Amino acid sequence: MTGTVHLLKLSVGTDDVAGLDAWQATKPAQTDDGYPRHITRMWPKRGDEVLNGGSIFWVIKGVILCRQPVLRLDEHIGADGIRRCAIVSAPGLIRVAATPKRAFQGWRYLATGDAPADLPAGVQHEAALPPEMSKALAAIGVR
Repeated sequence: MTGTVHLLKLSVGTDDVAGLDAWQATKPAQTDDGYPRHITRMWPKRGDEVLNGGSIFWVIKGVILCRQPVLRLDEHIGADGIRRCAIVSAPGLIRVAATPKRAFQGWRYLATGDAPADLPAGVQHEAALPPEMSKALAAIGVR
């Protein structure tokens, strides 16, 4: 049986969770069947583990703030003819306990045991704190 692993990705140019949600609602960020996707140059070597219940965790302004279950990995041929990977996710963002994360390039694997916990259901629809405040609170142990 294959284990589960998650992906960790910076949401470049996004100011908050609402901004990521708004971007994913645009046509360029969607598959032909309407699911959000992130196109990346590299294909995950551990794709089977990602597809075994893994999520893509989004880092916004230095803080892991939300995640989306990964549904599939699609081939995407760019206008330049280069083969890329489209990481296709379930619609909607699931907010997680704010966890500081330093910047990195590309994406990283995230072990299940290291993944931040989902926020309680009652908190999911409350207005999110600004990423800077979430980062400061997480740094002192308040999540």
